[in-house]
Amino acid sequence: MLKHKHDHNHCIATALEAAQKICEERETRFTPLRRRVLELVWSKHEPITAYEVLDMLSEGQKRVAPPTVYRALDFLIEEGFVHRIESLNAYVGCSDPEHKHQGHFMICTKCSTVTEMNERALHDVIEKAAQENGYSYDNSILEIAGVCENCRN
Repeated sequence: MLKHKHDHNHCIATALEAAQKICEERETRFTPLRRRVLELVWSKHEPITAYEVLDMLSEGQKRVAPPTVYRALDFLIEEGFVHRIESLNAYVGCSDPEHKHQGHFMICTKCSTVTEMNERALHDVIEKAAQENGYSYDNSILEIAGVCENCRN
């Protein structure tokens, strides 16, 4: 079963290059640790937990402290490079880090593949509903569970 038909190493390199460029433009620090955490998040097209990142960072060296990983992840989320998948308590790389946006995802319940939906119309519907009901919001997270095309086949 082929989950993704692309050069995944190119995918990772593109994410890292975009993050470097954006950090330079925003004058934020893209430290070696933040870069490595982003690389690990992008290392597969499945959500990855903070403890999985921690274990990978600690391979072959002194164990990294959990707060270190969480601080790096917080930075990556704040800069828009990573999204947190609330229902899975895990993280995925953002497919459009140049534009800050809300997280809307389709999650395969069989293979755990996550697809980010960058649908402006979806954001507009949520924003309109909030306004009509007297809400202001800082963040909306929409997670749709289902079965991806590859798993259905």
